[in-house]
Parts: sequence; structure tokens; C-alpha cells
Amino acid sequence: TTASLGLVFRALGYGWRICMIQFIKGDWHYGELDTAKQFSKNLEIHPIGEGFYKIRGDKKTEDEHKASAQAGLKFAKEKIESGLFQNYQVFVRLNDRESGFLEDEIKTLTIEGIFGFILPKSQNENDIIFLDKLLEQAESEKGFPTGKFKIIPLIETTEAVLSVRKICDSSNRIIAVCFGSEDFLYDLQGTHDENNIALLFPRAKIVLATRTAGIIPIDTLHTNVHDLDDLEKNLKVSKALGFEGRLLLHPKEIELVHKYYSPSKEEFERAKELLRLNEQAKKQQKKVAIIDGRFIGPPMIKKARKIIERFERISSSELVPKS
Repeated sequence: TTASLGLVFRALGYGWRICMIQFIKGDWHYGELDTAKQFSKNLEIHPIGEGFYKIRGDKKTEDEHKASAQAGLKFAKEKIESGLFQNYQVFVRLNDRESGFLEDEIKTLTIEGIFGFILPKSQNENDIIFLDKLLEQAESEKGFPTGKFKIIPLIETTEAVLSVRKICDSSNRIIAVCFGSEDFLYDLQGTHDENNIALLFPRAKIVLATRTAGIIPIDTLHTNVHDLDDLEKNLKVSKALGFEGRLLLHPKEIELVHKYYSPSKEEFERAKELLRLNEQAKKQQKKVAIIDGRFIGPPMIKKARKIIERFERISSSELVPKS
């Protein structure tokens, strides 16, 4: 709740419209609801549920809690279909294939307003193929074009790391792959250390597989949300390895993460200058162009174009009307 409210107030500061649906609070009164009334133009909070589950004197049956959760999911679906998130790419994190809930979730959540789905515990290509077929069936039954809904596999086990290239190639719906380090370390029986040595191989393998397949690698979360110095240290390694983004736990991490994964204005201007010098060399029939004492080769040109494309895409997205 604390992390969610942090995101809420950051978004309110940018003039966004927020709908917060809680699945645990129940029907009692609490201070956040009073605060929300002061921002009623752009903020709505909806407590849904039967209260805490199996703690604090819970006397509700499991079936009552499940029914309440299903009602909350239906309410969230109605909010999404209302167009509340029409300017955003909304991804829903599903339950894993072994949970028994996956088929019902796909039937319920393949709706307008949902861009795609995150599949946790994606063990191998068969899990992705299974989800792909579920999505294809749902699209056909509901009249959506084939391939409308995208997939982001979450790599969290030793088997998944070893199968990551096959996972990347298993569906055209995959646009990115996320790494989940905590479950991976448990499966590996490894540990965190100062340099996260146990994570270097899986992170490198995920980047190699995704870049080869032409999709986006997203790095694991940073568990110590209060240690921003360690986060920055980790971000330097992550960017050097080739990751393009990362999972976050808390709003305080956003600014630092943007600093490392988003091209800066200076990088943008330098990339434009590099392309200008390259074009100038061509017009003057020079065989090479030089910037900062370095020859401008094809890899540098490709990287410059990528920086410009990403900078302009990010800048334009910040101008999209928020809702």
C-alpha cells in the first residue's frame, strides 16, 4: 500500500488520473479514503475484499474470500474497458501455468484496454506456446485480430535461464523478457553477495538471447529499496550488460532508473552530431569521419540512430494526454 500510494501521488503531481483498487482492506474506514476525497477530480480508491486473509481475526471462509476477489477482478475489468487507460500499454501479471487459474484469467482479461500479459515461472518454450494458443483462441472467440495481445515471459528458474533462447523464439507475441532474480537464486541455491556474482551469468544469457531475437531485455528488481547507492552500482552493471529497463519496487527508484536507461539530452545531441559528421564525410568523399578522436564506424552509426529514436519516442510519450 505504501509503495502504491507513493506512485499515486507522483502521478497526481503530473496531472494523471488514477484508479486504485485494493483487494484486502474490506469495508472499514481508513485515512487514505479521506485523503482521496481531496483529489476527487483525478483520484478514486476502491477497497474491495473481505479484509485480511487468515490473520487479524479473519472469520470468513476461503470461498467468501475467493468470491470477493472475483468480484474485484470484474470491477477492475469494467474500469479498464471504460477507457481509463486508453493511452497506456497495460500488462497484467497472470498466475503461472501450474496454478490452475491461467485459462480462466485469459478468458476474463482478453479485453479492450489490455495490451498484453506477463507470465511468471515461464519454465520453457512449452509454457509460452500454451499461453499463445490460449490467447489465439480467445482472440478468435471475441473477434480480436490474431496477435493483438502481447507476452512478456518472466525468467525465474534455472531451467528457464537455460531455455531462454527457445522461449524468445517460441512466439511472435513476445516483445520483452524479464528476469526475476529472487526465485532464481532460491532454485539455484545461490546467495546474494556484494557483487551479485550468482546473477552475472543468467543476466548475460538473457541479454544475449533477447538481443539475438530482437526483443527487449528487462532486468530484475533491486530488493533493498532504501539503498539507492547500491541500486546505482547495480544499474551501471545492468546497462553495461545490455539491459534496456528493470523491474521496480518503489517510486523512489524511478528517477535513478530513468537516468541510466533513458538517453540523456547530451547523448541525443552527440548522436545527432555523429550522424552529421558522417554525412559530411560522405559528401566530401572522405573515407572516414572522426568524432572525439575516434573513427566513426557502422556500429557507432547504428547506436547513434538507436539513441535518437529512443530519445524521440520517450519525449513524445511524455506529451500524451494522461488519463
